[in-house]
Amino acid sequence: MSGAGAPDQRPVDCHDLRVAIVAASWHEQVMNGLVDGAQRAMRDYQVEAPVVVRVPGAFELPVVAAALAGQGYDAVVALGVVIRGGTPHFDYVCRAATDGLTRVALDHATAVGFGLLTCDDDEQALDRAGLVHSREDKGYEAASAALVTAQTLRKVRSRTA
Repeated sequence: MSGAGAPDQRPVDCHDLRVAIVAASWHEQVMNGLVDGAQRAMRDYQVEAPVVVRVPGAFELPVVAAALAGQGYDAVVALGVVIRGGTPHFDYVCRAATDGLTRVALDHATAVGFGLLTCDDDEQALDRAGLVHSREDKGYEAASAALVTAQTLRKVRSRTA
């Protein structure tokens, strides 16, 4: 597990950003930790009213993220978890979700926080979920990355206007 090399980023004021969190429902304990981490980041970055939308699983993240980006959200934080099983299903879902979220970011020029855990087992997922005994808080990290990117996009756009 990585965790090393993360930037030392202090929260900035993002009160004027419209932000949505789209979160899968599978693996409830892990997902609750990821959503809690993302919402903690929203508070730290002063986002006033983030919208939270739940979807069945990771495969559904891109289509809902695209709909939210199309409604003018400045940032969309996508949270999910896929745990490897004995079939190629893991590879298909991970690829589809990753490629789909990348398309959302590029097609809509919108910040997309990538909080999709792709883990070999439950232990890895729990260790990244931002729970009390977790070593990492990927929900917080994905939200932070999306917010900072949204601020960067805003600055870039204001320079070209």
